[in-house]
Amino acid sequence: MDNKTPKKNKLYKSFEYAFEGIITTMTHERNMQIHCTVAVLVIIFGIILKISLLEWAFCVLLFALVISLELVNTAIEAVVDLVTKEKQPLAKKAKDAAAGAVLVSAINAAIIGGVIFFPKLWELFF
Repeated sequence: MDNKTPKKNKLYKSFEYAFEGIITTMTHERNMQIHCTVAVLVIIFGIILKISLLEWAFCVLLFALVISLELVNTAIEAVVDLVTKEKQPLAKKAKDAAAGAVLVSAINAAIIGGVIFFPKLWELFF
């Protein structure tokens, strides 16, 4: 074995690092806390309004999309901040693009959530 080849981590270590990244982001990033709070509210309303299995699948998929993009956004921001403390046009471009990706997915999730929940709420109250 070549001495220059880095030793691979055990599989469980990879999971440990991934969960550490998720937990750190949840505890330190305001936007991630907002996304998680909205996800909990959607789950509560989904149970109360008895959404269908297909509607649950869409909700879970959207949770994964928005939260995954928020994790990627946080990683990009951290790397950019590590590389430069100065205001750089490319650093701004990278950070803004990553934040934009989260925003697009969150708006999409809100629209689909509206399609799922508004008819049920309308039926419940009117």
